[in-house]
Amino acid sequence: QVQLVESGGGLVQAGGSLRLSCSASVSILNINAMGWYRQAPGKQREMVATITTGITSSGATNYRDSVKGRFTISRDNAKNTVDLQMNDLKPEDTAVYYCVASPDIWGQGTQVTVSS
Repeated sequence: QVQLVESGGGLVQAGGSLRLSCSASVSILNINAMGWYRQAPGKQREMVATITTGITSSGATNYRDSVKGRFTISRDNAKNTVDLQMNDLKPEDTAVYYCVASPDIWGQGTQVTVSS
């Protein structure tokens, strides 16, 4: 069973940056795709960014429109990690961020709070 552990959340002022990291308990080359989702209070979970991670994958990425140009998802096959670099953070980015691995494995989540 794959286990995912997130780190890197915290409190930051608007315009600041944070880097989230997701560590997998298995080689990410054995996982088709991974990504980051988030859930703000009173709202549904939403996809933030995804990346293909399988051994034959291209590392293709996908982002929700509201984070394009500000967030970057990346993978490190040697460390079995998938990171999310978040720049120019906005108060509306405040949420619990979850690492997800296909087909449907979720981490415990990490809180990101952006103050105005």
